[in-house]
Amino acid sequence: MINGSSRPATRGGQAAHAQIPDNGDPVKPPIPNEVHSPLRQDIRLLGRTLGEVIRDCEGRAVYDVIEKLRRAAVKFRREGLDRDGRMLERQIRRLADGEANSVARAFSYFLHLSNIAEDRDQTRRQRLHWQAEGPATPGSLRHAVDLLQAAGLSGARIRQHLASACIVPVLTAHPTEVQRKSTLDLHQAIAQHLRQMDAPHAPLESARLNERLAGLIAALWQTRMLRQSKLTVLDEIDNALSYYTSTFFSTLPQLHLDMGSLLRKPARTVFDVDNTPLPPFVHMGSWIGGDRDGNPNVDAGTLEQALLRQSAHALRYYLTEVHALGAELSVSQSLMRVTPALSELAAASQDPSPHRQDEPYRRACIHIYARLAATARALTGRRLARRNIYEAPAYGTAAEFATDLGTVAESLDAHHGALVARLRLTHLRQAVGIFGLHLATVDLRQSSDVHERVLDELMRHAGVTLDGKPVRYARLSETDRVRVLRQELREPRPLVSPWIEYSAETTKELAILRMAADCRRRFGEAALRQAIVSHTETLSDLLEVLVLQQETGLIAPTTANDAALDRGLMVVPLFETIPDLERGPDIMDAWLSLPEVAARVRHAQHGIQEVMLGYSDSNKDGGYLTSNWSLYQAERRLVEVFRKHRTRLRLFHGRGGSVGRGGGPSYDSILSQPPGTVNNQIRLTEQGEIIQGRYKDAEVGRSHLELFVAATLEASLASGSPATRAEDEHAAHYGEAMAWMSETARHAYRDLVYGTEGFTDYFFASTPIREIAGLNIGSRPSSRKALQRIEDLRAIPWSFSWAQCRLPLPGWYGMGTALERYLSDGGPDQALSREARLERLQAMARDWPFFRTLLSNMEQVLAKTDLAIGRAYAELVPDKALRKRIFERIVAEYQATRNAFRTITGHDLLAHDEPLRSALAERFAYIDPLNHLQVELLRRVRSGQSSARRADEQESRDQRAIHMTINGIAAGLRNSG
Repeated sequence: MINGSSRPATRGGQAAHAQIPDNGDPVKPPIPNEVHSPLRQDIRLLGRTLGEVIRDCEGRAVYDVIEKLRRAAVKFRREGLDRDGRMLERQIRRLADGEANSVARAFSYFLHLSNIAEDRDQTRRQRLHWQAEGPATPGSLRHAVDLLQAAGLSGARIRQHLASACIVPVLTAHPTEVQRKSTLDLHQAIAQHLRQMDAPHAPLESARLNERLAGLIAALWQTRMLRQSKLTVLDEIDNALSYYTSTFFSTLPQLHLDMGSLLRKPARTVFDVDNTPLPPFVHMGSWIGGDRDGNPNVDAGTLEQALLRQSAHALRYYLTEVHALGAELSVSQSLMRVTPALSELAAASQDPSPHRQDEPYRRACIHIYARLAATARALTGRRLARRNIYEAPAYGTAAEFATDLGTVAESLDAHHGALVARLRLTHLRQAVGIFGLHLATVDLRQSSDVHERVLDELMRHAGVTLDGKPVRYARLSETDRVRVLRQELREPRPLVSPWIEYSAETTKELAILRMAADCRRRFGEAALRQAIVSHTETLSDLLEVLVLQQETGLIAPTTANDAALDRGLMVVPLFETIPDLERGPDIMDAWLSLPEVAARVRHAQHGIQEVMLGYSDSNKDGGYLTSNWSLYQAERRLVEVFRKHRTRLRLFHGRGGSVGRGGGPSYDSILSQPPGTVNNQIRLTEQGEIIQGRYKDAEVGRSHLELFVAATLEASLASGSPATRAEDEHAAHYGEAMAWMSETARHAYRDLVYGTEGFTDYFFASTPIREIAGLNIGSRPSSRKALQRIEDLRAIPWSFSWAQCRLPLPGWYGMGTALERYLSDGGPDQALSREARLERLQAMARDWPFFRTLLSNMEQVLAKTDLAIGRAYAELVPDKALRKRIFERIVAEYQATRNAFRTITGHDLLAHDEPLRSALAERFAYIDPLNHLQVELLRRVRSGQSSARRADEQESRDQRAIHMTINGIAAGLRNSG
């Protein structure tokens, strides 16, 4: 398509492109045979323009090489002849170094542009679908409200539910976004320009618009694709803030306003307006600057910078909006009266202009602006106001700012100005409730073993004793650790001495906790609320964090006074591995049974305790089926524990983009949660390429946020007794079989990954794992230790590497063995015939949301698996016997999984979604050359065949080309991290 030629429909008569949503959420598919669909036209236009840019910039010879490869790849994908595949590989092997770079960039950028077109078409279709008359679309706010009202909840009752709701997307800096911000900014500019081209234009204007599109694509082609240096934590903070400007500032307040409109009775006239903001039910969270688990670059300074920059970003937005509001509210007091409160606010203004003497709203806005400017100086130490203004008292809290805005709104509402307030003021008031002065809540996160080492050092220096004996904390039993930690929580004597020089690690940990205490005083308690404990394995892992908070001023000793219970960060366990998930409910039972903890939960946490569940490490530990089953079981047991303690459970789902890391359709995933685990309380990580995919602009962001909120409300409704009874029946009826299949899958997975001699060598040789580490895509190291061991590798590069070589086994390995053996051997259902066992699996797939979602997510991963390309990567393994032994096991498991899927569902992969299947086939025609090129380049680099380079050049041309292929493959697969 680079040459812009018209492509015929694929076999079966389907449109050659369908949307491939990066988040997997429900989208109305394109209509078959839609030859002239807007999507096809966009892709044709973008591909043709890219081809013209390449021909102009690189010359006809390079263009012809790229076009020849494109035709060969498309022909191979459409006809599937082996000779075409071999011809494609031969052409790639003959590429010179310079040509390899151009080919990698060309195919990568075509996939970038295809993503823009597909996202645009997804938004277009979703908007049309949601605007259509008739029943509301699942995933929309209206559908969720209709369900709640059908269940007997009035608008007022739903408002009460929302007032206590906590729905939080948490942005993290996990390294799965390979695109530079400069590239992403150009993507956004191209998408915005395509929207401008939709309307009819005169010939001269159309030519000018086409010229600008070519200019933007030329700028993309001439922009360096790869980062030359590693991202810093400060870079990651700034990158995340850009999404507030592009998406969150506009979409989140409007989402709340739209929900308010749905909950009110239909207006009698256009003037029947209620501008009362809803209590905010969606807030933003962030790990960037506070997540130090395995990232040595996060410290007290990055935490302070995260909150300073967040606050500055929010205040700039408020200053801009209040300035615009002042220009907008030109209401004259000679024409409309105002309330006494508004008169008082206007009188406080020191605005000297005689032209505004009869414009009290403008004078009030000037005073609000002056106070905001003072607030910015007080919180950030910087002058953020764009206009000179007089000195005024700073706002102490966001509530004070909201009160002044409320004064303006109440006066307008009381004097025929409700619609005027609706223009800007109502949106701003809702925004202040959502973002406050801190913008987003930053979580602290650290590994439990770090806390253990810090406390061991502190107690040793402080001479802490237990039963009259000196404490060596690291050597204590778990029982004694709990005893000494509870003892310290009652002890007013500090552990930390200003006269002792502690280790660098201890000094750093104490500094970041002290900074957290300081930032809560400066920016408000909402700025920092959680301290997450990675690798929580015991009760003492949680108590350690309470003691460290006490030593750094976040909380006071429990004997001080009752007010001490209202302070501090909520300690949140993160259960990650399979054993951790199995122990988790018992740990939480013990935690909530401690009187001092129960009192803190009641007072400081308002009866809520959060638990974080890790999807990535549990998958890497036990495989796809066991990870999902362990998570499901842990959630159900946690519901029972929290019910016993009369405490509200909030689950924090640590999901990634790929299915192997908990990815998949957010809407379906939330709806498939066990009853009682949502209950209007949910936090969810958004990381890497998923942030860009879901929040790149306001339209796409609104779509995803609406799905997120709607699913949460619907899942909360399912907490009622009928849904609970149904889920209990499914778990009781199928649980034993699922447990047996989980253990079977776990054994198969671990036998391959951890039990097969030479598997580590195979993995490091057959995937671009080392090259991924050199991509400069995040501030955090890719491995916990500088060793070549699977155990030390982080889950993100583990999944990312398998996706690159088109063998995403974290999303299916072990499933085939488990399903096949259940059908053949029966496990706990040996008494049943094979046909009866098959009927049971089919019933599970039909009736049980958990199992249905499990198969659906796996189906998408299987559809992206390509054994032929995987075999090409396997050829990189120098040991032929090892290569054959391991790759044949992977092939056998894939075939077993696919056969089992077909047997249970009665259809092949994506047979019920022909548009998506056709779209993937078409897209693979552009990913395949990148895979073959990556294999060839890896072979050259690893065999030392690369040509000589200048001594001062950081990377060879081939290595840069490898990184470009990684970029392009990730863009094509969309959710590979």
